Amino acid sequence: MQAEAKTRRRGGGRAGNATRRGTASIDQMPWHLPVNTDRPTEPLTPEGVQAVHDGAMRILEDIGIEFLNQEALALFRQAGCTVNGTNVRMGRDWVMDMLAHAPARFDITPRNPDRKITIGGNHILFGAVASPPNYHDLEIGRKVSGTRDQCANLLRLTQYFNCIHFSGGYPVEPVDVHASVRHLDVIYDKMILTDKVAHAYSLGRERIEDAMEMVRIAGGLTEAQFAAKPHMYTNINSTSPLKHDVPMIDGCLRCIRRGQAVIVTPFTLAGAMAPVTMAGAVTLSIAEALSAIALFQYVRPGAPCVIGTFTSNVDMKSGAPAFGTPEYMRATQMTGQMARFYDLPMRASGVCAANLADGQAMWETSNSLWSAVQSGTNLVYHAAGWLEGGLIASPEKFIMDCEVVQMIQRYMDPMLTATGPDDIALDAIKDVGPGGHFFGTQHTQDRFEQAFYQPFVSDWRNHEAWEAAGAIGTAERAHHLYKDILATFEAPPLDVAIKEELADFVARRKAEGGAPTDF
Repeated sequence: MQAEAKTRRRGGGRAGNATRRGTASIDQMPWHLPVNTDRPTEPLTPEGVQAVHDGAMRILEDIGIEFLNQEALALFRQAGCTVNGTNVRMGRDWVMDMLAHAPARFDITPRNPDRKITIGGNHILFGAVASPPNYHDLEIGRKVSGTRDQCANLLRLTQYFNCIHFSGGYPVEPVDVHASVRHLDVIYDKMILTDKVAHAYSLGRERIEDAMEMVRIAGGLTEAQFAAKPHMYTNINSTSPLKHDVPMIDGCLRCIRRGQAVIVTPFTLAGAMAPVTMAGAVTLSIAEALSAIALFQYVRPGAPCVIGTFTSNVDMKSGAPAFGTPEYMRATQMTGQMARFYDLPMRASGVCAANLADGQAMWETSNSLWSAVQSGTNLVYHAAGWLEGGLIASPEKFIMDCEVVQMIQRYMDPMLTATGPDDIALDAIKDVGPGGHFFGTQHTQDRFEQAFYQPFVSDWRNHEAWEAAGAIGTAERAHHLYKDILATFEAPPLDVAIKEELADFVARRKAEGGAPTDF
């Protein structure tokens, strides 16, 4: 660390955000943080909420959660919890006391402060696909292992689309880079190609400490400035059922001690790693998440934490995960109720089980995205680019998903539900009268450019016009747009001295061997 480093000029800023970087040929909605003004869907009765809460507390009190991390076990002992080997049982009163410290709302500020995001309240923010080991696009035409170039191109899409507010982990795993130094190359690319809030993996000391240091360098921050507020986040999964592993808990403890945000997301598949009933699966998920969040609040009261949901079901014929199902939607809505009960921000996902960017992919993803809206979710992970249950990243799917995400953001535009005199439009109705039309009225002329949503992938021409233009399907249109974006993309501004310091840090850490790969 360079605690005494001088504060440098931050890359980006208002000047960097003033113009569209890499315009290509689409007309996007501007960057903004959408506010979800709809009342959440709440399938649980008040008695149901209490039943899930009591079930989660009984798991924590009577069954316990396995924590394999020795530091975590010592902290639980210090807090007065019952530790028997790796099993930790904790009283509900202590858990609720710890949760009371967690903020219901907080900000994360990346290297470009104009890309600051607010987590909590009624905000709903969307992030890019993260962690698939494989890649598919129409040019290659088949599923292949991910590469650094493909990862970088998906980071370019993350930066380009205004409806994407933060980056996840690796948008595709670059398996052509050795695992010991992979995090260094990808985080370097992420800092260079994007100026949005970044994620880092909690996979042991080296990876998370390297990531935090690179985010600090990219922001031109001293150590004190970096630790004063969140500038990045990490996301972990429990090892369901009833277990937290060593490196993820270690990474989260390191993050919160340096003031950074943590998302705890149990991966509970009903019928496999969780009970087959959705209430049982949600209850287990809540218990696993709260056990870790309570620990983090004990270590640093007020640490920015988010409760995540990744509860779906398996296909009982094959055992394969299923996503975007009715069960997935209900589990997300139910978890939203519980997040509000605990006054915690919530994370959900945009997911599907489809193997191609096809109809199945879009209806399953749309179901999951709308369940995020209905549940009051604050962060939507994997909102663009996910296929095959998270095993494939696709640029065509990324762009098709961005169309849906942008439609959702337009749906939340207060202009659509405004009821002022100009919106009720009685004068225009009177002027047109019976049998007329509104195309030529001044009321329409004043508003036509912004009146309705304009798509960038959907084709609204009739069949004859579409056929005359080449009869190009949605995925192919998305592929052409992907190529256009890459051809015109310009990375966001970054101070040359900061870029050089990042490169020097990467070179030094590679010379030191990077991170271990033996866990």
